[in-house]
Parts: sequence; structure tokens; C-alpha cells
Amino acid sequence: MSQALHHILISVGSNIRREHYTQRGLQSLKDAFEHILISPTYESEAVGFVGNPFYNLVVSAMTELSIADVNRLFKQIEDDNERDRSEKKFAPRTLDIDLLTYDDTVCIEPVVLPRPEIEYHAFCLKPMADLVPDHIHPGTGKTYAQMWTSFDRPEQQLWTINKKWNLN
Repeated sequence: MSQALHHILISVGSNIRREHYTQRGLQSLKDAFEHILISPTYESEAVGFVGNPFYNLVVSAMTELSIADVNRLFKQIEDDNERDRSEKKFAPRTLDIDLLTYDDTVCIEPVVLPRPEIEYHAFCLKPMADLVPDHIHPGTGKTYAQMWTSFDRPEQQLWTINKKWNLN
């Protein structure tokens, strides 16, 4: 008997050798999950610390894995890409991969879902609005397009990067 497929949305960011590590992270996600779709890539300033600008994007995928297993896989992909965990939370990183949503699940453990930053970071919300505009945020009951239209954080600037990622 096959397991049910779960729809997940994934945040991917990098501000150290951005193109290299974003490419590697995306390839790892494609190798691990089914039905991969990728949002446009955005550049944004570092939030919470002084550092190089980030590349940010969102990936839509399907998986049979549990939330905990997805989260463990993301940590492993980050570690495989030289993620330094000795730094404080807000620090430069080779690769940052976070589970944003898992179906319509709302939970605190094993991770908080939906991720709170969806509502207050342009670098999460804008790619989600591009990729799945009509999907409904499980907490707000609004579509990601509606949330983006009413997003009011003008200090959070994003620049579109015209980048096509090569996934085998």
C-alpha cells in the first residue's frame, strides 16, 4: 500500500557563494521529492545581521515523508553544503532550507507550521505568491496572492534575478 503524498512548500536561501549553493540545494530537493516547481529567484538584503545579499526562492514539491523526516532531510542537505551551525541564528549561510507548509497542517512540533515568517518576510511571501497564488494559508485563510497584495513592509526590498536553475 502506498503512502499519501503531501504537498510541501520550501524556502531556499543562500548568501555565501549563492549561485553554487542554491544550485546544489535545488538539485538535492529535486533528487528527494516529486513534482518539483520553483518560484522566481529574488535577491534581498540580509535580515537581522549585516551580510551579503541573499538569493531566495520557494519550491513546491510532493512527498510521502513525515514533517519530522522532511525537517531532518533539510538539515542534512544544509550540512552536506557546509552549513555552519556554530554561528548565531542571524548569520551568513551557504544554504538555508525551511519547511514553510505541509498540506494544511497547523502545528508547533516538530516544527512550527505554517512558518511564521511567511506573514512578515517578503522573501518568503512574494515567491509563494508567484508560485502558488491561489493556495490558501492555513492560518490566515487568505490566498498567498491576497497576502502579498496587502503586504505592507516597504523596507523589505526584493530584486528579481533572471536565473534558470539547471536540474537534472
